Amino acid sequence: MPKTYSPTSLKLKLPGIIDLFSGCGGLALGFQMAGFKIRSGLELDKNASEVASYNLHWKIGSNHSHITDDITLLEADNFYNHIDKNENFIVIGGPPCQAYSKIGRAKLNSLGENRRPENDVRGKLYENFLDYALNIEANAIVMENVPEAVDYDGVNIPETVCKILEENGYEAKWTILNAANFGVPQTRERLFVMAVKKSIGQLKYFPVPSHRPYSEKADTVNKLWLQSKIKNQKYYEAPISPEDSLPYWITVGEAISDLPALFLDHNQKYKNNKPMVLKSYEFEPQNDFQALMRSNNQLNKVTGHMFRNTKRDFPIFAQMKEGDNYLSAHKIAMTLLREEMRRQGILESDTEKAAELKRKIVPPYSTEKFLGKWKKLSLTKPSHTLVAHLSTDTYSHLHPVEPRGISVREAARLQSFPDDFIFNCSMGAAFKQIGNAVPPLLSKAIALAMIKNMEGDQ
Repeated sequence: MPKTYSPTSLKLKLPGIIDLFSGCGGLALGFQMAGFKIRSGLELDKNASEVASYNLHWKIGSNHSHITDDITLLEADNFYNHIDKNENFIVIGGPPCQAYSKIGRAKLNSLGENRRPENDVRGKLYENFLDYALNIEANAIVMENVPEAVDYDGVNIPETVCKILEENGYEAKWTILNAANFGVPQTRERLFVMAVKKSIGQLKYFPVPSHRPYSEKADTVNKLWLQSKIKNQKYYEAPISPEDSLPYWITVGEAISDLPALFLDHNQKYKNNKPMVLKSYEFEPQNDFQALMRSNNQLNKVTGHMFRNTKRDFPIFAQMKEGDNYLSAHKIAMTLLREEMRRQGILESDTEKAAELKRKIVPPYSTEKFLGKWKKLSLTKPSHTLVAHLSTDTYSHLHPVEPRGISVREAARLQSFPDDFIFNCSMGAAFKQIGNAVPPLLSKAIALAMIKNMEGDQ
C-alpha cells in the first residue's frame, strides 16, 4: 500500500514543467496550482495552444508560451530553443487517446484501413512523448491517457512505457484514478504513468483522495474488466482508497448552482452570448467548491457562459426529468407531435403532412442505438464523463433544471477549471478543449504526490 501524506512546505526547488500534447492546459494548471512554474508546452490545435498560453503564461506576466506545432514534425532543436537547458524539468502530457478508447476505435475503424489500430500513427505518439522527456533528461514524468490504453491491439501501453522508463534510469508505475475522488464533480477514470529518475528520488507517494463515493455502487470503475487487465502487470499500482471520514463526491448542483440562469423557459428567445461577455453570479458561493472556483476571479463575474441553440429540442428538454436518456426524450417528442397534430387538425392518414411535422418536432435518432447520447444531469450526483464530442453537440450533458445543454462555463466547472480560466475561442473549440482536458484538481493531487517523491524522506 503506497504511503499517504499531507502537503508540506516545499523542501526543494521545483523543476519547471514542459507540457506536451497539452490541450488547453488542464494537466499543467494542476501542477501550477501545486507551486510549479510552466516553462513551455506543445500542442497541435492552435485554439487550444492559445488558450493554454493565455491562462498559464501571459495573464500572470510570464513571457513563456505554448508552441503550436506537430510533435512528429517539429525539429527538436527548435523546441529546445524555447527552454533554459540549465534548468531541471518535469515532462507531463497526454498523447491523443482516440486510438485507444472504445468509442474512438469504433469510429476509426469506420474510416478505413489507415485508421485501424495497427495502422493509426496516433497509437504510437507516446513514443514521441518519451523521446522528448528522455532527451530533456526530465527529473520526473507524468503521462495521462484513457484506461483502454492497457489493451491497444494487444499491447499494454502503460506497461510498455514504464518498461522503457525503467531501462532509462527511472522508477515508474501506472495507476487508474477517478477524478470524483479528488474533488472534481464528475466521475472520470483516467490512466496515469508516474515516473521519477532514480538519482532524484523514489516513487513512494501516490495521489490521496479528498472525497469518497456516496455508495459502493457509485464507484464507476469496471472492476471485472480492470482486474482482467491488471493481473500480473509488473508496473501497476492500485490507487489509494478514499477514507470513510472524507466528504462525499461533489454533485452537479453543488458545482454550478451559483452560476447565472440563462434559459428558464423553453419559449424564451435564445441569446448567443459571446465568449468574453461578463455575467454576474446568481448567488454568493454556496459551498467550498464554488468558493474555490471563484477564489482568484477578481472580476467577480463569469465569461464563457454560453450554450447551443438547439431550438427543435428545447420543448423536449423542458419535460425531461433528471437522469433521463434519449428513450424518455423520444417518448416526450412523440407526445408533443401528437398534440401538435391534433391542434393543427392533421390526421395520421395524411402521411405527407404528418411526416413533415414529425421532422420539425421529433429527433431522427434510433431509440435502440442512441440511448446514451442524450442524458439529463442530476443535481444530486456528479456528472458523468465529459467528452470532446461536446464540440459537436451537448445532448450528452443537459442542464438539470433549465431546458438546454450545459454552457461552456458549466462544463468548465464540472472539470474543475476555475472561473478565471478564460476560453477566448469559439464555443465549439472551448467545448472540445474542456472535454479533452485533465481536471486541474486531479492534476494538482498528482503534482503534490510528485513533490513528495522528489523530496524523498527528508
